[in-house]
Amino acid sequence: MKMMKQKYSVIVLFLLILASGATSFQSYQSTRSLVTRDMERALALTLKEQQSNVISADTIQLFNNNLLLEQLKGKAELAVDTRQQDFRCYAKCSAATVFSLSDQRPASILWAAAMLWGFYCFYRRRKNVSSAFKPVCCYGGLGLSEADGRFYDAEGNRVNLTPMQQQLMEMFFRVPSHRLTKTEICEALWPKKEDASETLYTLIRRLKSVVEQHSDLKIEVDRGRAYELKIK
Repeated sequence: MKMMKQKYSVIVLFLLILASGATSFQSYQSTRSLVTRDMERALALTLKEQQSNVISADTIQLFNNNLLLEQLKGKAELAVDTRQQDFRCYAKCSAATVFSLSDQRPASILWAAAMLWGFYCFYRRRKNVSSAFKPVCCYGGLGLSEADGRFYDAEGNRVNLTPMQQQLMEMFFRVPSHRLTKTEICEALWPKKEDASETLYTLIRRLKSVVEQHSDLKIEVDRGRAYELKIK
């Protein structure tokens, strides 16, 4: 259930970001069409009034006067296309100018909503992790969680243990001295096995590396008769 909630949270965040981008692009495209029509109309009037394709300071001033969009005046440019046999004058405007003229307020609101939702999801996730880690006891930077019975390191990250490793670590943690005899371990983990010495040796060897990697603990062996979980 918790994973499903997290999944839906990510989907909502993705949809908000997608809506923000789509709204921004739609506003940009609408403004671009409006700017293009205004520039083409102003250029046509300018060329008609001066009856020449030659661009001069007067042409630019006349062109700006013919623009209907006040924000566009002084930002639109006139150029001449020399790739054709007949010179052709045309108007152009940078993408940055079009974007600055477009109404990005709806997109900004959606983007702000996406940011707030993202921070909320992050906060909820941190809160859930914190509430899940209620240690029964902590020792050497390792804690046994009351909520799920799992072990976590000092940073709250779950330590992955095999079922046998989990049982043995719980035994170490529930004994005040953190010391267990070989007989106690074998009778608890392999009650029907006549001699579990080799199995225990393998379990301890593999558990040592995991414990030392995730905590300040180590497992010491007392001549093969007992094992103790100690702080390094």
